[in-house]
Amino acid sequence: MLKQSVLIALALSLAIGGGAASVGWVLNTREGVGAVTVGPWTAFPDIGTPEADPYSKARVARDGMLALGRAEGLSFVAERDSDGGLLKRECTYRIEGFFPVGRFWTLYATDKAQTVLSAQSGRQPSLHSLEVVRQPDNSVAIDVSARATPGNWLAVSGVGEMALVLTLYDTPVAASTGVSGIEMPRISRGQCNA
Repeated sequence: MLKQSVLIALALSLAIGGGAASVGWVLNTREGVGAVTVGPWTAFPDIGTPEADPYSKARVARDGMLALGRAEGLSFVAERDSDGGLLKRECTYRIEGFFPVGRFWTLYATDKAQTVLSAQSGRQPSLHSLEVVRQPDNSVAIDVSARATPGNWLAVSGVGEMALVLTLYDTPVAASTGVSGIEMPRISRGQCNA
């Protein structure tokens, strides 16, 4: 009788602990249920809609974020460069290419806890589509680094992992079929101060 009770308690604790751990893992990962990945960029197109999966709804509730609806826009997050390396604040990066069509977009850097990074240079730690200098072919090149660079510069500071968040507002990409076949800018790693 005691042996059976211990086995039942062990089975229940494994089931509950394993279930909680797997849900925690799914909520903290950028891949998986409901995610659409284009190069290094990942988005959850249904996150602000009634069709959102339970994990997306749980992310919104846990993080206390205001998710954009399908008609409002779409956020893409990159935690890795185009070659698959983790983004680190002590490295320089170049974001280059064409941005998807949208009325307006913003780009900023966050830490692992999704807190916007502050720049020690006194510069705003974000860029938007109305202030960037474009190439003759309408592409954009942005340098992400702690040191100032000419042209488009996204200032970051400190050390450790980071993520880049690109939010497109009033874009056809947010439509249910818009994410397939879009082109996103590449993220290339430069030098690192290690």
